[in-house]
Amino acid sequence: MSAIPRPAATVMLMDPEYRVYMTKRPDSMKFMGGFYVFPGGAVERGDEMMVDCEVFSGEPNQACSQAFYIAAARELFEEVGILLCQHADGSSVLLDEAKVMEYRRLLTNGEISFLHMLKKEGLHFDFEKLAYIGQIITPKMSPIRFDTRFFLAKLPEGQSPKSDVYEISDSLWISPEDALAAGETGKFSLAPPTIHTLKTIINYLQGQPLMMPEFNLSDYKPVF
Repeated sequence: MSAIPRPAATVMLMDPEYRVYMTKRPDSMKFMGGFYVFPGGAVERGDEMMVDCEVFSGEPNQACSQAFYIAAARELFEEVGILLCQHADGSSVLLDEAKVMEYRRLLTNGEISFLHMLKKEGLHFDFEKLAYIGQIITPKMSPIRFDTRFFLAKLPEGQSPKSDVYEISDSLWISPEDALAAGETGKFSLAPPTIHTLKTIINYLQGQPLMMPEFNLSDYKPVF
């Protein structure tokens, strides 16, 4: 029997120069060690419990559950410190660095929930800060499977990513075209879903709709 895919979310963070933020997983990691990826992770029970809470605003894409949006925002904050939130009056949020680091530590250790942090700071999460791109489910032959939803987010003004040194061994801003080229030359290790997502963003920047074409693993060289 094939493994049941675990729900997950991934965020392509883009700066004003249309570069994306990529992180490298430590070589010691059993799953995709040494690969360059985008911030993200599994949907947690707390993400599902936050649905319909009063700290949310905006309209999510109807093709995607709100829990995926919440997981995407939480993972982006946990892994690289970018907070896609605003105050109740719509103004921007800039927490001091010490507070950001402490909240990231507490969230990573499971000592607080994302909802608890938002309520404590009087913040709101706007679903429209994340643009839904599409879905990829790990093929049945894989022993570890994910049902991943992909999002695009604009780097909030005044914020800059600071990667978690325990989960990330390297990070950089890079154009989607240069990232693909690095994968083709062997400078970067890129998994097929990452390649597929980069191509989707390149197409979008060239004027096509922001929607991921159907993913076909046979279109890519095996990497595992």
